[in-house]
Amino acid sequence: MFTGIIEAKGTITDISISDSNYTFWIESSLSSQLKIDQSLSHNGVCLTVEEIKSSMHRVTAIQETLQKTNLGNLSVGSVINLERCMTLNGRIDGHIVQGHVDTTGVCKKITNKKGSWEYLIEINPSFAGLIIEKGSICMNGISLTIFNVTEKSFTVAIIPYTFEQTNIHLLIEGATVNIEFDMIGKYVNRLQSLQKQAI
Repeated sequence: MFTGIIEAKGTITDISISDSNYTFWIESSLSSQLKIDQSLSHNGVCLTVEEIKSSMHRVTAIQETLQKTNLGNLSVGSVINLERCMTLNGRIDGHIVQGHVDTTGVCKKITNKKGSWEYLIEINPSFAGLIIEKGSICMNGISLTIFNVTEKSFTVAIIPYTFEQTNIHLLIEGATVNIEFDMIGKYVNRLQSLQKQAI
């Protein structure tokens, strides 16, 4: 479990492909503090640390993960957001995030508001029931509040700190982002669909 509060940025230093799996080596300020078998969020995707070498760590993404996330679009030099799993003895500053990406979205428009930035994100309309005005969403691992919600899009506002401390400043129009919807919303949506089927 994570909170969507990014701890560090990492840089992809090597990618190898074996059958349908992608193995990534990532250099970051967190890598030397990690442990093998530890869960770590990479752009919002929970992956298991397999090996550590000095300031780098290795993880593998399987086909299921690659199909549902933007990890397959990464290349050597790509910058990703990193977060270690939460502890239960502190405050949750973002919201509860599983690291299980539900879908991807597309950044359709970036607006510089002279002190903040707004990103318009388009998603498949089939997920409309999981986004609400002023609700929480996890985008590339970042816990954000959404507004201007429509059937197929939402907007997020980015403060200077988040802009500087995450990879969101590298996002361009047309880029793909990882999306994890609020876990409580997903349970409510599932319960409602089951109740409708029972009627």
